[in-house]
Amino acid sequence: MSKITTVIFDVYETLAYNNSALWIETFRDICRTQSLLVDPVVLYREWKQLEMGFRRTRLNLEEPEKGPPFKSYEVAWRDCFADTFGRLRLAGDPPAAARKAIVDMGVRDPYPDAVEAVPEIQARWKTGVLSNADEDYLNPLLEKIGWKFPVVLSSEEVGAYKPLPAAFERVLRDLGVGAEEAVYVGDTLYDDILGSKGVGMRSAWINREGTAHDPMMPVPDFEVRSLAELPALLEAA
Repeated sequence: MSKITTVIFDVYETLAYNNSALWIETFRDICRTQSLLVDPVVLYREWKQLEMGFRRTRLNLEEPEKGPPFKSYEVAWRDCFADTFGRLRLAGDPPAAARKAIVDMGVRDPYPDAVEAVPEIQARWKTGVLSNADEDYLNPLLEKIGWKFPVVLSSEEVGAYKPLPAAFERVLRDLGVGAEEAVYVGDTLYDDILGSKGVGMRSAWINREGTAHDPMMPVPDFEVRSLAELPALLEAA
């Protein structure tokens, strides 16, 4: 097996927090600024059902060419807000609500283990980023945290969402490395592990909560509870 020369990271819930508590805070702000008479948790749950529907239907993994046209998160979130406001009979402003979500995604905090591990990994391996994200929040987030990567790719720039092969093939091409010498680090078995292994990369699953492995998904090459564990595993590999 080839030596690992390159480590490519997912961002949200891999390097930076993006949990439901943060989203509910965003929805509290939306309700306050738009004077919406609704429980923010109720609004979030209604919206999230629609947003998950978008995620389930946004690509065709078996026949990518037959998938729907690419839609950025901001456009999708705006549509979900419009439908949610309609269902709840609220006179909300969908574009403003979607923009608020974009802004808040750009100021998330990094995980402490990522703050520790990323500089060490960057000192020893070539690195890059591939994230299902819009440019308007991915780039501000990385700038806020202060991380510099030679290649940063969003799904918006690629025009394809993980786990489609096109996303992973593009980041490998931009980094100038072969799949056999790269490892992809992410928090989801479907987007990150299935996608990266599908193009011949090795994969590392950051599983901070100790979630049971889904037997329908590929087994990652590495599994860690903290990114601080990763350098030693990569070195041994």
